[in-house]
Amino acid sequence: MPADRRSIWHSGRMLSNVDLPAPGLLWTRWATLSATYAALGRPGTWSIDELGAGRQDDDGSWARFALLDGRRAVLWGHSLQESATTRLEPALDLLTGAPDWLPWDTLSPLAERDRLGFVIWHESGRWSRVRYPAGLPDGMTEMAGPLLTAESTIVALSRYGPRQAAEQLLAAAVRADLTGAHFTDLLTEILTDTPPDIGAALDGARRGGLLPGSAAPRIRPGRRPPMRRVRQLSQGEHDRLVWAAMRDSPELSRPAPPTTAELDTLVGWLQDRSPDGDGRCSLLAYADATSFSAQPGDRPPADRLDEERYAAFRRLTELVRALRRAESDPRYGRWLFLRVETSATGVNIERRYDSWPVWWHDDGVSGPWRTNLQEEMDGRLPAYRPAWATLLDPEVAFRPL
Repeated sequence: MPADRRSIWHSGRMLSNVDLPAPGLLWTRWATLSATYAALGRPGTWSIDELGAGRQDDDGSWARFALLDGRRAVLWGHSLQESATTRLEPALDLLTGAPDWLPWDTLSPLAERDRLGFVIWHESGRWSRVRYPAGLPDGMTEMAGPLLTAESTIVALSRYGPRQAAEQLLAAAVRADLTGAHFTDLLTEILTDTPPDIGAALDGARRGGLLPGSAAPRIRPGRRPPMRRVRQLSQGEHDRLVWAAMRDSPELSRPAPPTTAELDTLVGWLQDRSPDGDGRCSLLAYADATSFSAQPGDRPPADRLDEERYAAFRRLTELVRALRRAESDPRYGRWLFLRVETSATGVNIERRYDSWPVWWHDDGVSGPWRTNLQEEMDGRLPAYRPAWATLLDPEVAFRPL
């Protein structure tokens, strides 16, 4: 993110000014890349439609830019690599203090689903956003980097042809005087089976207002909703709230699971993998319907030099999942944590259905996914759901309306 120039108060909320090109320049560069990518048969990467400009990356990151009139514009998006809303705690609402004219019907649902990494708007000659700590990456630079200076746009265009042709193409775009020759001069050196589609480039340039007599699309001012859901807990805070409650939870009373051949198979495998060759082996595991993880105990299963890498872990995963299925009960549910300590002649087992055991290491940032835990709780009778199950509700993370 370019450095903030200064901060201002707006509607009781501290905002930060952002150093970005004027909306017209930003739009021209975006539309130029869009038209060029259309010629290359990649219209989705940079695009122009009736609601503004877009960018879509292969990893799911995206950005949008819209003009309203000569002085107002808005840039928003979400980078899966960098996002202020996922990195910052406590939870950050990117729309608190934002102006009434933003496209709220679009932005509010995205904010609720944590699909907004940045929202920046232009009004009264400056770009502004909600204030957050200086240097915090929000993904805007990653998504809009090729547009932030004329040089960065020329460099992006020069990937596909001579630099001089890229400079002339951008200069003509600024004058809204592009022709097919500008794209031909840039793209004729591309060695592909399919020649550049100059017609598609001109169609894109027309949509972007870069041809004589054409105009860029503009959206109407939005209207702030009278009420909206605002997150009060970040995703990480919500996770830790659940995990803390799991650590404090007692185990509910339920019958012991039945004796199964799957348990005998797992115990035999662990004894055979004893690191000291004396049958003593330990297993610490977490499992739910879709995830599995293990942590080293005092005597973790030994690897063997003659086996494929991760072969032992894959087999252990199979054995633990088989045991979990065999011991499951439609009334009482399935255990989440398992501790097994074997010796040459015996075994000690601890199962945790309702609580996070002290022997399972907590690094504060990783643990069971809430959606997976909810699936587990849904598979039990209500009487066998621990008190923390109510904290899995996504509404817990939002302020009451």
